[in-house]
Amino acid sequence: MPLALLALAISAFGIGTTEFVIMGLLPEVAGDFSVSIPTAGLLISGYALGVVVGGPLLTILGTKAPRKGMLLTLMGLFILGNLVSALAPAYGLLLTGRVLAAFAHGAFFGIGSVVAADLVAPHKRAGAIALMFTGLTAANVLGVPMGTLLGQHFGWRSTFYVVAALGVIGFAGIAALVPVQPRAEDARLGPEIAVFRQPQIWLALTMTVFGWGGIFAMFTYITPMMTELAGFADGSVTWLLFLFGVGLFVGNLFGGWFADRALMRSLYVILSVLAVLLFAFTLAAHSKVGAIVTIPLIGLFGFATVAPLQKRVMDQAAGAPTLASAANIAAFNLGNALSAWLGGLVISSGLGYDAPNWVGGLLTAAALGVALFSGALERRTAKRTGRVVARGAVPEETGVAVG
Repeated sequence: MPLALLALAISAFGIGTTEFVIMGLLPEVAGDFSVSIPTAGLLISGYALGVVVGGPLLTILGTKAPRKGMLLTLMGLFILGNLVSALAPAYGLLLTGRVLAAFAHGAFFGIGSVVAADLVAPHKRAGAIALMFTGLTAANVLGVPMGTLLGQHFGWRSTFYVVAALGVIGFAGIAALVPVQPRAEDARLGPEIAVFRQPQIWLALTMTVFGWGGIFAMFTYITPMMTELAGFADGSVTWLLFLFGVGLFVGNLFGGWFADRALMRSLYVILSVLAVLLFAFTLAAHSKVGAIVTIPLIGLFGFATVAPLQKRVMDQAAGAPTLASAANIAAFNLGNALSAWLGGLVISSGLGYDAPNWVGGLLTAAALGVALFSGALERRTAKRTGRVVARGAVPEETGVAVG
């Protein structure tokens, strides 16, 4: 794998850290600005909204720019957003800084996925995408716990200063290691938008929303599950999250390896196992041993979906993948918001802290259903096209007589 992927992974590490570390710093932020915890929680939903809106928007605006230049611009925006957050004298400005950083997030992973795939041979593309996303998984294993610890001991602003410094390192790495990728001759906005006329693009995006939403339904409420149901002490949640992060890290590499060999088959297997694990966690969450065994497995199979889902969208948008790739990053965050809302809804309805697990299981099962339908539709289309070509007719897509 090219060394340039390391620069993308370092940048992804910084972005992943700033996205999730705020969850561990909400009490400090709320106390500093004299706001409630739910109000401070808007820093999380505001970030997700920034990804959903900003990713496709900045990708559209950067359609005619060279991809390396866009990555550097996005990292500059990311650095600025975190510096604004660190220096914010009021809560509103902190939220503004979070949204600025989120705008960079969506477009960076969308464009970065295309760049990573272009750096390697076609049969290694999912692995390259997975390697870039390794930075995101490492952020959950190392960046978030360390950033939380730093913020608790030296103030939450120190965490954002460090994350901004990580952004500078990522910027320098991209500038030095990522080869220049000039804008392709056909890099116009029209073709990028035109791919959304294809039903398979929307099926792939739906798979992402439901597939990733399944794991986030459980992850959002893992702390009350472990303390209220499994009986863990508050201090034990940190190492349980570490186990979850280790599962994410391994699953990311596993998913990329599997997807390079059999993309749709990998999604069928991974989504099936993930759905079973989430349903099983409804019971396992009541046991310390059950939780310790199940949590890393959910992390493993949960993040094993990321590279296949991202590559599926890029494959279906071949020739104009940049906007579709960014839209898929937005779909991941839409899944976050949807599943967190549904999980909170079932808890508020009195169904218990374990209820988000079966919500996650149902969402993942829905993603599996969409994947099976998408695969069947693809096979039927290929079979029909094959029959047309065999009869020597003129395929509609090419207008060229064959046979």
